[in-house]
Amino acid sequence: MKNDKVPQPGGSLGAQARRHAPRANRILVVDDDVDIRQVHAEALRRFGYQTETVADGAAAWEALQANSYDLLITDNRMPKVSGVELVKKMRSAHMTLPVILASGLLPTEDLDRNPWLQPVATLVKPFTGGQLLQTVNQVLAAGP
Repeated sequence: MKNDKVPQPGGSLGAQARRHAPRANRILVVDDDVDIRQVHAEALRRFGYQTETVADGAAAWEALQANSYDLLITDNRMPKVSGVELVKKMRSAHMTLPVILASGLLPTEDLDRNPWLQPVATLVKPFTGGQLLQTVNQVLAAGP
């Protein structure tokens, strides 16, 4: 992953992240690229977040129905169920879970046509571990 430097726990970003990352925060990370999925989950774990990972939107939907999470981070372009389709399912089921849509190409047209789908935040790939951590901290601090 280009320019993906994971911030180290000893740095100032690390101290800030630890203040905002209570261990109770559970995050579901969804991406069909195994390397991206693992890098994002590991970066979040280093700062005290509990993470679970799945490879596509269908597996994410099953996980969301079976478990409780504080945040969903999902890619958009995936096999079986896209990130936007996953958010549609969630919102139709009245799930208010905050969402970060992290994708190389954001589906702005779909999101503009359906404002009720709006994720809390978006990240355009490639992004750094620091950008991921900052966005996660902001979303969780804002609440659902």
